[in-house]
Amino acid sequence: MFAKILIANRGEIALRIIRACKEMGIATVAVHSEPDRGAMHVRLADESVCIGPAPAAKSYLNIPALIAACEITGADAVHPGYGFLSENAKFAEIVDAHGYTFIGPRPEHIRIMGDKISAKQAVREAGIPVVPGSDGGVSTVEEAMAAAEHIGFPVLIKAAAGGGGRGMKVAKAADSLAEAVATAQSEAAAAFGDGTVYMERYLQTPRHIELQVIADAHGNVCHLGERDCSLQRRHQKVLEEAPSPVIDAVSRAKIGAVVVEAVQRIGYLGVGTIEFLYENGEFFFIEMNTRLQVEHPVTEAITGIDLVREQIRIAAGLPLSFTQDEVRFEGHAIECRINAENPRTFTPSPGRVTDFHAPGGLGVRLDSAVYAGYSIPPYYDSLIGKLIVHGRDRDEAIARMCRSLGEMVVGGIETTIPLFQDLLTDPDFRAGTYDIHWLERWMAKG
Repeated sequence: MFAKILIANRGEIALRIIRACKEMGIATVAVHSEPDRGAMHVRLADESVCIGPAPAAKSYLNIPALIAACEITGADAVHPGYGFLSENAKFAEIVDAHGYTFIGPRPEHIRIMGDKISAKQAVREAGIPVVPGSDGGVSTVEEAMAAAEHIGFPVLIKAAAGGGGRGMKVAKAADSLAEAVATAQSEAAAAFGDGTVYMERYLQTPRHIELQVIADAHGNVCHLGERDCSLQRRHQKVLEEAPSPVIDAVSRAKIGAVVVEAVQRIGYLGVGTIEFLYENGEFFFIEMNTRLQVEHPVTEAITGIDLVREQIRIAAGLPLSFTQDEVRFEGHAIECRINAENPRTFTPSPGRVTDFHAPGGLGVRLDSAVYAGYSIPPYYDSLIGKLIVHGRDRDEAIARMCRSLGEMVVGGIETTIPLFQDLLTDPDFRAGTYDIHWLERWMAKG
């Protein structure tokens, strides 16, 4: 087992990893930018190293500085968390080349799954169903039109190297295709340095369902059920729950078996998430995230399995601490992403937190690095924390989340707490009858 792990991240996820390490008896190294000097993850780690000024490119994305921090502190391994360099194959290769262990998948799998075209090809060959679409990238209007005629309108144009909704456009008919392709290519080039786009059938009312998988170096692969991430704004997840209100035990077992077999065939290592669009009883692969997900706590809540602990064990060469037969799904969990933003316009609201009180009680968990007096910097994402609740069933989880949101106090800045308080009382949400477009329609109604 590792003696010391460097955490190449910040905020709540860095704190989450520190907690797992402490329980395992592993020393931790926090890295931080200059404005994060007083951050909670820095305070609670065993050691800390400043790796640069505020801009992420000069700090949290500064690979030489991160490697230097490993050398200075004598760390054995690097945990990238999520975001930043967590899905950067080059970083994983550099970490390994310098004699440290990257706590994550092999670089080749990060690279394959990081390109949406190669990812679709890989999983299709492994037996996972995919959304009908172009065979590869499209670069001209003529290629796009030929693909669209085969797929059928409406079509979705997507950046091959992207995510988060950037470089993504819908063409409902032939007369809007050229503009949609050109706009998607431009956005993809600006956001990712790669203007390659591909096309898929645009599903009308799908759910966003993702399956958590985990694999060790001994040939063991398990799935830990699904999360429903259909409540999205501009393709960004807002609330997640597990299990999905629309997936039954038979469907879960069926798609789980398909995914486990595919992951074994690919030879994947570590945790990963296979993301699907689900419509009319059918699953269609959209992408694989080769890292820990923001919403991993809802899976931990219903399974009792510590995903970060398992990540570390796998990277150290140990087998999974459980088998598929031992995985049990108990109750229902919901996660709300509490951001420092206006609850309606989503305008960022950085600044000093004057008052802070975390909700508590049975089945309540808050993953946050915020404290009273902490100043949320304007340089990074606006996540204050993730409020997670677990109940015996979905109704109890909703009631518990409503109560917890009412208890949570974050003074001095705007937050998205009021958004969730309204959202959780909506009859459609309570009935579980929503799709990936529902939240934006709901917000447009005011």
